[in-house]
Amino acid sequence: MKPFFVLLLVFVIGILAQKWLADDIDYRLAARIAMACMLTFTAIGHFAFSDGMSAMLPNFFPNKKGIIFITGLMEIVLGIGLLFPQYRYGFAWALIVFFVLVFPANIKAAIEHIDYQTGKMDGPGLSYLWFRTPLQLFFGLWVFFSAIQGK
Repeated sequence: MKPFFVLLLVFVIGILAQKWLADDIDYRLAARIAMACMLTFTAIGHFAFSDGMSAMLPNFFPNKKGIIFITGLMEIVLGIGLLFPQYRYGFAWALIVFFVLVFPANIKAAIEHIDYQTGKMDGPGLSYLWFRTPLQLFFGLWVFFSAIQGK
């Protein structure tokens, strides 16, 4: 839920800043800046809660903590990539694919009641997916409409 609020807050701040600094508001730019900030925020969780997030990965993955660190770095790089007009289309598609590829970890966390911050088995469970599934779709659509559509 926190990433959603970060996304919306930065989006509103981006619009207000453009209104104050320029005559024209580029809502798609504000949306891309918001996504980049949100991804940086969520990436911090990869480093702060790496043990808990490692528990979300299927058991067959080696070096789970390394994967968590790499995916955190990927979130930062993909988010920043949205801010460069000449590269945003490719980074946007990569980010949408990334959202799809990491979703099974959310499913595992929900099924096994994993708390991503602690790694303990006392998380919200399957009810989490009722929120997370539409949120993940929302993030993908946000990227699509702010960085791909109307390229």
